[in-house]
Amino acid sequence: MLITKLTLNNFRVFRGVHEIPLAPIAAELNAQGKTKTLPKPIILFGGLNGAGKTSILTAVRLALFGRQSFNQLMSNGEYIEALSELIHKGVGHGGVQDSASIELEFKYSQNGEENTYKIIRGWKRGKKDSLCLEKDGMLIPELNYDQCQGFLNELIPTGIADLFFFDGEKIADLAEDESGMVLKTAVRRLLGLDVITKLKSDLNIFLKKQGASALSQSLKEEMELLDEKRISHERNAEKLRSEADIVDTQIGFTSRDILELENKLSQNGGAWAKTREDELQKVDGLLKEKVELEKQIRMEMETSLPFALAPNTMAALLESIKKEQSIKQKQNFGNELNTFLDTLRAKLAFNLSSSAPAAMDAITDSLEEHLGDISQQQLLLDISNRQAATIDYQITKQSKESFSRFDKDRQQLKKVEEDIDNASNNIARAPEQEQVQTLFADVRKLDKTKEKQITQYRDLLECAKRELRLALETARQVQKLHDKHKDQSNKDQSISNAQNAILLLDKFGEQLTKARVKQLEDEFVQSYKKLARKEDLQITASINPSSFDVELVDEHGIKINRKAMSAGEKQIYAISILEALGKTSGRKLPIIIDTPLGRLDSHHRDKLVENYFPTASHQVVILSTDTEIDKNYIDLIQDDIARTYEICFDGTTKSSKLKGGYFWNNKVEGVA
Repeated sequence: MLITKLTLNNFRVFRGVHEIPLAPIAAELNAQGKTKTLPKPIILFGGLNGAGKTSILTAVRLALFGRQSFNQLMSNGEYIEALSELIHKGVGHGGVQDSASIELEFKYSQNGEENTYKIIRGWKRGKKDSLCLEKDGMLIPELNYDQCQGFLNELIPTGIADLFFFDGEKIADLAEDESGMVLKTAVRRLLGLDVITKLKSDLNIFLKKQGASALSQSLKEEMELLDEKRISHERNAEKLRSEADIVDTQIGFTSRDILELENKLSQNGGAWAKTREDELQKVDGLLKEKVELEKQIRMEMETSLPFALAPNTMAALLESIKKEQSIKQKQNFGNELNTFLDTLRAKLAFNLSSSAPAAMDAITDSLEEHLGDISQQQLLLDISNRQAATIDYQITKQSKESFSRFDKDRQQLKKVEEDIDNASNNIARAPEQEQVQTLFADVRKLDKTKEKQITQYRDLLECAKRELRLALETARQVQKLHDKHKDQSNKDQSISNAQNAILLLDKFGEQLTKARVKQLEDEFVQSYKKLARKEDLQITASINPSSFDVELVDEHGIKINRKAMSAGEKQIYAISILEALGKTSGRKLPIIIDTPLGRLDSHHRDKLVENYFPTASHQVVILSTDTEIDKNYIDLIQDDIARTYEICFDGTTKSSKLKGGYFWNNKVEGVA
């Protein structure tokens, strides 16, 4: 992935439209008469505290992930409120703004093909955001909001993005996590191990459902007693209001559960699966239309269409026919006249006048002079006048009409084939229904639960709770009885298969985890030695494949207490982990770092600037203050800097603008 441009409109401290090119550039170095192209991956933003550096990072994350970029589960209302807070609040021309938008353009390679995408996310105060996606400059109209977000989640999962777009100070929390949960989550998402966990979870849910029908009689009796107790409480009029409040709270919890499942569904391609059947039916109809169009085109090819495909040849043919018709007319005229002359000669033979033979010779000479060599010319086609008229009509009239019908069918066939390709791509993106069936079922189940809770809440206020509760319980009991009497042999076989699959996944996951962890340990040690100070070089790392806790050991075999590390050492440790994760996963994503050097001492800063920034990725966006990347560091990494921007905050308008250059320089030499 390569981010090429970010456009902000009334976003946080940025008032109006700000278009920010972010594509790295390459420098050409001449040495010994040879030209060598060197990459310049660093895009450097400078800004004082509060100027808007974090807004750049926030904008990229929001454009890509929407609601999920806030790192917490939000209801629709909370998300709308959070978006409203991001609209520019400064003063100036035009009054208070009530809308904002972000456009993020990036290149992404898949299956050997590189495409340019543009995300356009906009919103108004108090309203949910809109989202659309462009591919190679063309809007993808068949994608709705959920499908666009699902597509982006497929390209860049949120768990991975957290490791590439981060705050330099906050990332040190990774070093302080002794439970290993942060690293465990990162490894599983980045290296694909979470897929195994998901499969096991799905199988366990299946086994749980299958075992529900085997409840003991005593447990059933206990459930019935609890239901009776609940019904007895429902009869108490004094508690109706409090019971209603409880149900209202449950509605909130269910809404959050639905939102969480919908996010998971989107990440697993659910947005595509919803329309899979419609797309399949659409393809069937298009294929039938394609067959009919091809049939029409073949019919045209069998009639007058070929005449229209060779206009020059047909024009030459008509000209030849016209010439031959003229020749035939002259030849016929000559034949008629010769017959007449024979009759005339016979009559003149009785005329004793001496001038008669001379007159006949004169007439004969004049005729031969008029006809010329017509009698000697060969007729290649030799067709009748009727045939000539038929050919002329087919070429000048019927062929044009045939080509018009052919061209119309051809254009429609091209459109149908494009529609088939688009629909086929959507079908290819969509997982099989069975792959997301569990999530769909869970969402539908929670939707039904929420509807029942809302109905229950209203009924409580109307003092009709008991009847509804009894009806729902009866329905549940009927379903349980139905499940209990399912075909036992089929049930036992499916349970056995599910249990064997879980055991196999456990073994596979264990072996895969060990291999990935070993590679991660080696990459971490190399990165840590590159970034740490000399006195920290002799270090090894051991990662527990079960807990994912990282144990650091010095050259004397003594375990290093991460709690005793300084803030800067923790940040170096965390960045080493992130670099190792990126190399182990093979993911080529840009890196965006906000406040990269805030906690580091001078030695650690030197190491990070010299050994990490130039090689961290093919695109490294750094958001720094003037005390982090200063004049000395600019000189150190100048050959690796592609672009520089300074974010300038205007206290009068409470807004920021960008200009080329970096603090003390309007422009760094060699930097765009």
